[in-house]
Amino acid sequence: MVRYLSLEWIDALSREVAARPALAAVGAANSIGVTQVVTDGPEGDVVYHLQATAEGVSFGAGPAEPEDVRMEQSWETAAGVATGTVNAQEAFVTGRILLRGDQAKLMAAQPLFGALAEVFAAVGAETDYA
Repeated sequence: MVRYLSLEWIDALSREVAARPALAAVGAANSIGVTQVVTDGPEGDVVYHLQATAEGVSFGAGPAEPEDVRMEQSWETAAGVATGTVNAQEAFVTGRILLRGDQAKLMAAQPLFGALAEVFAAVGAETDYA
């Protein structure tokens, strides 16, 4: 098991993405840099990113370079969305997830996020959200 939002968790996401070569084409067609900021977690605040470019898709610690979108949320909200106990759309609408940046680019990249659902499901099965 890996702890949610730990460096091991981020590495697990990267390994799972690398194991799915078809994601590279989806990433190339949906280039975006997304920074996630999660506050008040068990280990403090966490900043990690998703980067999709012509070279591929990756996750890593720290902000995206370049950063097109930044999302900020509490640990409680992030863990709730990850486990399905909090509806992500409702969290955006109610301000539990703060979104900054290019919203049009975020919406255009929905095929990428759909393709990443399997990655998050695979890693989520081995994740401790406590």
